[in-house]
Amino acid sequence: MEYKNGELTSAQLRTLQLIELEMLEEFDRVCNENDINYVVVGGTMLGAIRHKGFIPWDDDVDICMLREDYVKFKKLRNKLNPDICYFQDHTTDPYYRWGYGKIRRTGTKYIRVGQEHLKCQTGIFIDVFPLDDVPKSLFGQMFQNGYCYCCRKILWSEVGKKTCRGLKRYWFSLLSKIPTKVVFSLLNVYVKRSSNTSDRLVRTLCLIPIGIYYYIHPLKSRYGMPKKWFTERARYDFESIQVWGTKDYDAVLTHWFGDYMTPPPEEKRVSNSPFSLINFGNLE
Repeated sequence: MEYKNGELTSAQLRTLQLIELEMLEEFDRVCNENDINYVVVGGTMLGAIRHKGFIPWDDDVDICMLREDYVKFKKLRNKLNPDICYFQDHTTDPYYRWGYGKIRRTGTKYIRVGQEHLKCQTGIFIDVFPLDDVPKSLFGQMFQNGYCYCCRKILWSEVGKKTCRGLKRYWFSLLSKIPTKVVFSLLNVYVKRSSNTSDRLVRTLCLIPIGIYYYIHPLKSRYGMPKKWFTERARYDFESIQVWGTKDYDAVLTHWFGDYMTPPPEEKRVSNSPFSLINFGNLE
């Protein structure tokens, strides 16, 4: 059954979570069998610690991988069970416009609000974020951040030209004419400099660095995260399975959320991804 432009009931949200859980289990299997490192991050890591599974109102799963592991996984993506899920990024789908990958659930649809006109494949998803090195100098980090900001806005322009108004709409309409292959070649300037064994801080190039949200952090920790958070790992219970997360979860979750063990006020317990259309296929 399809659902349009509305909020999921608690039962439907739980169905969505269990579909994502099955994809996460399949992703974890492929990584473990092929010596590929990953960690769950964000609300998924917080859920593992605070709830031993999904945050009750959360509707997504977030995964991070250092660049070399991300590349290795992409080469082995066909080891995913196609009856369950498949991997998508700009190299597998010419209409895909984001600088990170997704694991999509086979036989489902999930379209975000404002993205109805995009031509890329859709489906219930979990995000897979590659992590690249940031420069050592603060100036280099700030320059990289501005460089990546421009790339991110060009990629997003196909959405912005439909959802924005006034001068912004005109501006994004112009940016949308820049071919995505140009943007990805620009991002590759930093991608090719990354190495899992370097001592650099890391970030996802096409996302706002998480440290910018917390101005209590010193400038030198706003634009990247310690690489050891993604190499020093431990297994955590998550619903009915176990997943990899950062060993020093307290440092990570404090960096991201501050007082992470205190849930937000009830009015802020909302899902992250408003949908225009969702179809569970035969999984409901």
